[in-house]
Amino acid sequence: MTSTLFITGATAGFGQATARRFAVAGWRVVGTGRRADRLEALQAELGESFHPLAFDITDEAAMDAALATLPAAFSEIDLLVNNAGLALGTKPAQESLLSDWKTTIATNVTGLVAITHRLLPKLIERRGAIVDLASIAANWPYPGGNVYGGSKAFVQQFTRGLRADLHGTGVRVTSIEPGLCESEFTLVRTGGDQEAYDRLYKGADALQPEDIAETIFWVATLPKHVNVNQVELMPVSQSWAPLRVHKAG
Repeated sequence: MTSTLFITGATAGFGQATARRFAVAGWRVVGTGRRADRLEALQAELGESFHPLAFDITDEAAMDAALATLPAAFSEIDLLVNNAGLALGTKPAQESLLSDWKTTIATNVTGLVAITHRLLPKLIERRGAIVDLASIAANWPYPGGNVYGGSKAFVQQFTRGLRADLHGTGVRVTSIEPGLCESEFTLVRTGGDQEAYDRLYKGADALQPEDIAETIFWVATLPKHVNVNQVELMPVSQSWAPLRVHKAG
């Protein structure tokens, strides 16, 4: 029996790599995102195993309208991967734009809980699985992380809460928390600053989206009685920073 993955944010980075990984393994894949042209390109690449749903995760009316169009072959969802997310800006809180904070929360928190709420009945019916993409920023704060880190801490705790609430249903729930990974994420965060992107990743041997996709696939394809609660992963080149001390004078 063919299983079905529903993944948000499938137009780039983790989402695109994950869609490819599961489709190659024989899964049906529903991929969502704002950029219809990229979803169409992915459909052309992956063929009949991929179904695009173009909508903005922050627009609940558009979400409902898109979900209502799912064909029967893609409606029996076995795995939800909540991947859509972003960070805007790198400045400290006192210099950040409130609009950036609100967009981050709307995408990383409100959109994630909305799509989860809508798909939970089907996931329970199918005894499926949920994988939420958090971040090491949920565990390790850093300058400029402010609302992004807070949003990912929410994702981490929401995932734990789901795990507790879904006790006895057979639904597996996992939080995956990547560190430095090379993707469009940084271009979005810096407003398209290619120089900043190159400077961040140069010589770092960062994680790649395919590494995250492989981790998600591993979690999702373990025996049904195995639940991986949480996975934190970093490139070997990354580790914890020393605590800072500000000295007056």
